[in-house]
Amino acid sequence: MMSESTPLPPGHTRIARRDLIKGLIASSATAALLPAELEAQARQEVDTRQRSSIRYPMKKSINQWAFPYPQRMTLRECFQLAKDAGFDGIELNYDLENDLSPKTSKRDYQRIRRMADDIGIEISGLCSFLFWPYPLSSNDSEKRSRGIELAGKIAEAASALGVKNVLLVPGAVHIPWRDDHEPVPNDVCDQRAREAVGKLAKQAEKLNVILNIENIFFNGYLMTPMEMNAFVDTFQSEHVKIHFDTGNISMFQHPEHWIPIMGQRTQNIHFKEFTKKGTDFSLETFRPLLDGTTNWPAVMQALNQIEYRGFLTFEYFHPYPHYPEALIYQTSDSLNRIIGRSA
Repeated sequence: MMSESTPLPPGHTRIARRDLIKGLIASSATAALLPAELEAQARQEVDTRQRSSIRYPMKKSINQWAFPYPQRMTLRECFQLAKDAGFDGIELNYDLENDLSPKTSKRDYQRIRRMADDIGIEISGLCSFLFWPYPLSSNDSEKRSRGIELAGKIAEAASALGVKNVLLVPGAVHIPWRDDHEPVPNDVCDQRAREAVGKLAKQAEKLNVILNIENIFFNGYLMTPMEMNAFVDTFQSEHVKIHFDTGNISMFQHPEHWIPIMGQRTQNIHFKEFTKKGTDFSLETFRPLLDGTTNWPAVMQALNQIEYRGFLTFEYFHPYPHYPEALIYQTSDSLNRIIGRSA
């Protein structure tokens, strides 16, 4: 045993016993804080050129329009590809034909749900293009009635699938990509939309699904987050909320500005990439994720501040004509980087 009077080898310094004890106490305190310190250090070490420095607890989803369905892929293949690519969920589209349609029986929907469960993929919601040929605010009373009927069938499909989220387009002043739509005055559009959603909300309550009102700049209705809030709040129902689409207002506005104003009314989300660099204001303006001008770090920060914890669903209307799996995997990778997942 070495005493305090024992000579030390060259280059060594004597440590007093009291100093050693202090050092051990400090080390113990540091060890107690180690998990938090490691987390902070890990955040500092993340290269923000690679991914977000914050890991956001939200779910990755992708809309079925990104798949070459039904021409080149079956519904099962879409489910499996989404799962293999790392998505938590997939959003399905209701149409007049195909697997989800007025022809689909309750037993068929149960089979589809079992298929998704077997593969291990959630169904994040139901969507449809049918609100454009059959707008709920159309000047044509037959189209309005058909639109309400189809919206009801979509809600029934969601209920049969055990899915909460139903995207709903409540009305349209203008539909620039259709030549069979007569423009509807703003006040008339608003009146008809409120009447239609009021009827559908009663059904949604019975079915225990949520009608999520989507913002769409191109249709000239609900053009600000304040208008969206006022519309949704009118129904005073937990079954009428908001489906926020980041790309649908990006022509002249910014999604990170909408999010804090809408707050927790937001039930579901489309992540659509948009580029402000061009002047083409058609559906071609939307891009693969990250190939645009959206400020995704600001969007994620805003979503985190309102404590959004639901699905982030990529929506894109153009499956790749060659090697279509590439879009699915690229999108999964891009979402990982946006939400701070390592894989």
